[in-house]
Amino acid sequence: MSLTVFGFPNTRSLRAVWMLEELGLPYEYALINMQKGESQSPAFLAINPAGKVPALKTHEGVLVESLAIVNYLGGLCPDARLIPTTAYARGLYDQWTVFAIAELEQPLWTIAKNKFALPKDQRCSEIFPTAQWEFQKALRLLSQGLGDQNYILGDTFTAADILPGHTLFWGTAFNQPIKQDNLKHYLSRVGARPALAAARSREKAAMPQ
Repeated sequence: MSLTVFGFPNTRSLRAVWMLEELGLPYEYALINMQKGESQSPAFLAINPAGKVPALKTHEGVLVESLAIVNYLGGLCPDARLIPTTAYARGLYDQWTVFAIAELEQPLWTIAKNKFALPKDQRCSEIFPTAQWEFQKALRLLSQGLGDQNYILGDTFTAADILPGHTLFWGTAFNQPIKQDNLKHYLSRVGARPALAAARSREKAAMPQ
């Protein structure tokens, strides 16, 4: 089985690499240097027409979208139990991973787009207070859902923690306050995963010196 992740440090590609490291699967890492515009090159657009990372090349074809990639990788290794298989537990998994993308991440992505990702003539800084308010609302919901559990689905780490965990890292990088004690502890717990450290190192090592 051959797997290649197309990514760039400090982007959503970390989610795919993190999952690979959690599973212990062999993979290649192909750097798409966003700073040099490589995501818009004809070669990469042939892989992902959206011009975004991550993309995952498999023996069956290419997958894009970080959640789809995480789910695919979990399906390759069901014995690892990083993705639940019973109906209700899988429903909760879907609930929190979709929440991470649709509610928790979106305000941060709105800020990012209007700071640097969109063409300058399409940016709107007036949206920042609304986006920050939305992020705080999503944090309150995540905190309520987490409660006194160690992880979002209970006391065991699952792939469901990769999406909100990574998004909370983004939030701190964007200087958005996280006031809830349980989320602070959760972020420390998730951030201490050896697989996450390995994933970050793998992406960093791909950058030209």
